[in-house]
Amino acid sequence: MSGSMDREEIKKVIPHRDPMLLVDEVVDMEPEKKITTKFFVDPEREIFKGHFPGDPVLPGVYTVEIMAQTSDILILSTERYAGKVPLFIGINNVKFKSPIRPGDTLEIHSEMTYEKEEKAIVTCSAEVYDDGVLACTGDVTLAMR
Repeated sequence: MSGSMDREEIKKVIPHRDPMLLVDEVVDMEPEKKITTKFFVDPEREIFKGHFPGDPVLPGVYTVEIMAQTSDILILSTERYAGKVPLFIGINNVKFKSPIRPGDTLEIHSEMTYEKEEKAIVTCSAEVYDDGVLACTGDVTLAMR
């Protein structure tokens, strides 16, 4: 599977659902190599009522989850991992460069950097951009079960 996907097609690949489905669209994907996705940070999300009132910012854990779900789509789009459940087993080198605000549209780039096929473990390097500005980088390691 390559090319683009809308939200309904994404739901056929990963098990996440609202309110935790944090990828709106696959812009482009090169199977088993790299992917680009988008996510609109809806100002109506409940989280913004408490993080932080008057100066809302998307929590870092959401940003890491967005990177992981983008990586999930890339990995679970391969035949050998299709239908598996992706589980975090590592989050490394995460750096938050710029705050993400309600109303932002993020572009996420993820690339497979390591695979241990016999244990179904994959690490992806990911970057999150907010209107062309680098907002976050990091590596996510996932086990497919």
